[in-house]
Amino acid sequence: MQELFTTAALTSVLTLTLLEVVLGVDNIIFISIISGKLPEKDQKKARNAGLISAMIIRIGLLFVLGWILGLEKDLFNLQDLGLPWDMGMSGKNLILLGGGVFLLYKSTTEIHHKLEGEEDDMGSDKVASSLSRAVLDITVINIIFSIDSIITAVGMTSIIAVMAASIILSTIVMLIFAKSVGDFVESHPTVKMLALSFLVMIGTLLVAEAFHVHVPKGYVYFAMAFSFIVEMLNIRLRKNAAKKVHLHKHMK
Repeated sequence: MQELFTTAALTSVLTLTLLEVVLGVDNIIFISIISGKLPEKDQKKARNAGLISAMIIRIGLLFVLGWILGLEKDLFNLQDLGLPWDMGMSGKNLILLGGGVFLLYKSTTEIHHKLEGEEDDMGSDKVASSLSRAVLDITVINIIFSIDSIITAVGMTSIIAVMAASIILSTIVMLIFAKSVGDFVESHPTVKMLALSFLVMIGTLLVAEAFHVHVPKGYVYFAMAFSFIVEMLNIRLRKNAAKKVHLHKHMK
């Protein structure tokens, strides 16, 4: 543990914690949308269970680091399946592909529900199964994000204690802000649609990366930040317009 308290290690912990928080934004969005479908009394349980399960999964994966890194070795080539592409597929590629398809399915299904005005039946007799389904969905996507997160962390440090500390600290930060993010997303329907669109984009990028098409994450996060800023301006514009209408009616 002494290696954790050197200047280099502490710098790595801080850097990795910030990176984990940034990489966890899509995870928080997914958790917020899934938990937002539950009754209010179960939303906190789902959020906390999702984030804590993410932490446990990521720390657990540190103990099988050799297996994680081994996922980058090709298992087969697409040409072996009779396809015309000379492209190797590793365990990581298959996990990214499965995760991307899962994320695309969940986000497009939710967009469909919102556009059609459909809501899940959240009657009291179905609350338990809905909560367990939400936690299961969150856990599945956490496994996908965790694999990518651990491989990113390995590229920055080889000290297991540093990785574990950054994962725990980033989870604490996300636990603090998850409710605020969730409440904000739920109270602004257009922001929720934007968040779902982000998840569609992330799912598409996971599928693309599974087929060796790498898009730098900086571009993705810049696009997300730019879209979010524009949406904040739209919200401010709508509030100002509503105030003017209210003032005009009051003056009459």
